[in-house]
Amino acid sequence: MSLPPGGRERLVSRAFVALADTLVDDYDIIDLLDHLVAYSVELLEADAAGIMLADPRGELHAVAASSEDAELMELLQLQAEQGPCVDCYRTAAPVGVADLTQAGDRWPRYVAAVAQQGAFASVHAVPLRLRGQAIGALNLLHRTPGSLPQDDIALGQALADIATIGILQERAIRRGEVVNEQLQTALNSRVIIEQAKGVLSHHLGLSTDEAFNRLRGYVRGRNLRLADVARLLATRQLDPRMLDTPTPQPRHTKHP
Repeated sequence: MSLPPGGRERLVSRAFVALADTLVDDYDIIDLLDHLVAYSVELLEADAAGIMLADPRGELHAVAASSEDAELMELLQLQAEQGPCVDCYRTAAPVGVADLTQAGDRWPRYVAAVAQQGAFASVHAVPLRLRGQAIGALNLLHRTPGSLPQDDIALGQALADIATIGILQERAIRRGEVVNEQLQTALNSRVIIEQAKGVLSHHLGLSTDEAFNRLRGYVRGRNLRLADVARLLATRQLDPRMLDTPTPQPRHTKHP
């Protein structure tokens, strides 16, 4: 759905202020990336978005997604070892596919897998990069074919750059070091969050998307860290029934 006149500009400003505020504090990297994919969907009018990060061995992992369909698209690329995000990471350059049905020669296994799902028709990826070296990629997914305007690509790259800043510490950047420990922490946190989503889905009868929204609402309503609460749920130190009632949260999609 299109934003009202002037709405995009206001949301861009609000998004970057909120993300900057997050970065100057003791932030939760997975929560930051979750905010980023949500803002990417809104600002770029995408149907879904996701972020992949590379581990110290250079292997990509899905660490954030706006929906189950988006996460599935990331996993399909990882399983096929090919696709827009994989190429984007390898080349450290944006990759756009206006119509996936026309990309069978380029990524035969990936396109065949996507065709079976039928969820998205076009994909655009922008790199998370530092000094020309990619550490991951941001995926923008649309259900209908079409190119992404150059202004949207530039804005998507700006959001990806914020993700990079959030992952790499400024002190380490000045020393020219790649912060493998922070990357590994983000990947480990994602595993714990997936386990917590499974616990909530099982005990509360929720879909995985609903479980994640319930978990996210719980931590944001109490100013807690997403990974910390997920770990408590996964290790059964927190009763899933404590999250049985949704926590009302203000949505940043509303505009005055």
